[in-house]
Amino acid sequence: MNHIPLVDLKAAHEEVADEVRAGFERVLANTAFIGGDEVRAFEREYADFGAVAHCVGVANGTDAVELALRASGIGPGDEVVIPANTFIATAGAVARIGARPVLADCLPGTHLLDPQAALDAVGPATRAVVPVHLYGQLAEVTGLRDRLPDHVRVVEDAAQCQGATRDGRSPGSGGIAATSFYPGKNLGAYGDAGAVLTDDENLADLVRATANHGGVAKYRHDVAGFNSRLDGLQAVVLRAKLARLADGNAARRAAAARYDDLLADLAAAGRVVLPTTADGNVHVWHLYVVEVTDTDRDDVVGKLNAEGIGAGVHYPAPVHLTAAYRHLGHARGDFPHAERAADRILSLPLFPQISPDQQRRVVETLTKAL
Repeated sequence: MNHIPLVDLKAAHEEVADEVRAGFERVLANTAFIGGDEVRAFEREYADFGAVAHCVGVANGTDAVELALRASGIGPGDEVVIPANTFIATAGAVARIGARPVLADCLPGTHLLDPQAALDAVGPATRAVVPVHLYGQLAEVTGLRDRLPDHVRVVEDAAQCQGATRDGRSPGSGGIAATSFYPGKNLGAYGDAGAVLTDDENLADLVRATANHGGVAKYRHDVAGFNSRLDGLQAVVLRAKLARLADGNAARRAAAARYDDLLADLAAAGRVVLPTTADGNVHVWHLYVVEVTDTDRDDVVGKLNAEGIGAGVHYPAPVHLTAAYRHLGHARGDFPHAERAADRILSLPLFPQISPDQQRRVVETLTKAL
């Protein structure tokens, strides 16, 4: 059986293998395992790519969210508004700093944070709102920031949108954003890695110090910090892949357009709902997510997987319906759009190297599964 993966990491590696091998040899020769020239070069290159002044490489995307929150002055006892439909790491980063996640529903269609729901969730103890840029496109930031009280910061979770913009704006521009370079992302490392993005030099310096045990010089600790540093080997991988990211995102857009065409009949028949792009967004299609309307989604996933199609679900349970956050006191029905999405969404294989023939097979198999 010819397997079609959800994400083809092997194909991605083959494109950069020689360059990565040469870069690893440089790092090994210089023994620059933590930080070093490769990390500094990547930070500059990614800041330029993302149209922000500063990029601070860190150990992973969850740490990046935590560090961005800490740098924004969020701490114990504060409340942070996050979407109910997000990967659990968004809530986890809030909890790790002693703050309380406060949930808000998403918009139907895009599944992005509903700005009005976020505003309605703001209370006296709220100090931040975290819009999650889901599936490859940006949630509303500028309009939301303009409507928030002055003491409430916006901290963007940009783990799924490397290269995306909204109304010409990139994550972190005019504020602060966190991103992840987990291997399956549009820009993926060969292990865990992440970054904080900002135009504010003071915020960047504070993030860098906090992620380095609280200081920028050995045995000088100016703030309370911890260890979350990007290593040189991961920076080599990220630099090689960054040089190809724009082309990879363009290939993802082309593949998403092919899926739209191939799925048009199923959509017209009401069997699936196709993904939508919010006005002003340049989508980078980290995931291609459809909604299954009139059958058991998990049964469809099982049938696809049995036929060698690497379909997945992002995410099968909203934050409030996980055991870890039961203490927030919510029940089914509290966030209906997030719950509806969690019950129906299905991610189809999408990666820059996917072929039209592979996509046709995915859709043919999906049609049979439905």
